[in-house]
Amino acid sequence: MIGIVPELEQKPGADGRQPLVLIPVTAEDEARRKVRVRWTIIAGIIAALSLTGFLYKRYTDPLNAKESFDAGTRLYKIARYNQAILSFDRAIALQPNMAEAYLMRGKSFVGDAKPERSLADFSRVIELRPGDPAGWVARGLAFLELNKFAEAISDASQAIAVSPREAIAFNLRGTAMRKSGDAKKALEDFNRAVELEPNADNYYQRGATYQLLGEHRLAIADFDKVIEIIPDLGNAFYARAASKRALGDRKGADADHRQGRVLDSH
Repeated sequence: MIGIVPELEQKPGADGRQPLVLIPVTAEDEARRKVRVRWTIIAGIIAALSLTGFLYKRYTDPLNAKESFDAGTRLYKIARYNQAILSFDRAIALQPNMAEAYLMRGKSFVGDAKPERSLADFSRVIELRPGDPAGWVARGLAFLELNKFAEAISDASQAIAVSPREAIAFNLRGTAMRKSGDAKKALEDFNRAVELEPNADNYYQRGATYQLLGEHRLAIADFDKVIEIIPDLGNAFYARAASKRALGDRKGADADHRQGRVLDSH
């Protein structure tokens, strides 16, 4: 049955207007009202759950991304590059702006002999952190692997521009210049690299450049430094042997060559 609210007697008010008439309320109207209330409650619950899920994801994604990144870094250090790449993939999926993950994934591609695939990752690092020399250096080294010397020199120069005391950037630019045929210009960068960081690689690269320029005594002095820092580096003995031989020191050259072979056999 449809319930009808009885009509009230209509009496004019003091201003002569007729009073409002109550509209009959049916059972269907009441049912629809209850449905609307029910859906309002459900919508509120869904919204609350969605917000909770969003907040939970926002809280946990960085944690999970960090775990994946750390796992990838461990795999990278033991040269398991394919597995490292998968871990960095997960980290990036969870945190698309995680520059460190792009950097390490790019390095993993280089380690896996796929430098061309690393370029996009290093470019992304540069996009996210243009003031950080790491992205410029990493991409420059990848270009060097690909024998793209002009691009390597350009990236090294960008790294130096944002960080003038970045020794590895001078080393990179010097290597690319030497490979492109400008050993004299390269020597300037290696001198600066040694000045900033007198490590084995900087001495070795400068020694190799001196050797190429025929400055064998200076080359030997640099290879002496390398051997002093890393006594078991076979390549340093071979390189010093070549310069000794060029200076006519056959006995010294043979001794260095033999020592290089002994170290390589280990």
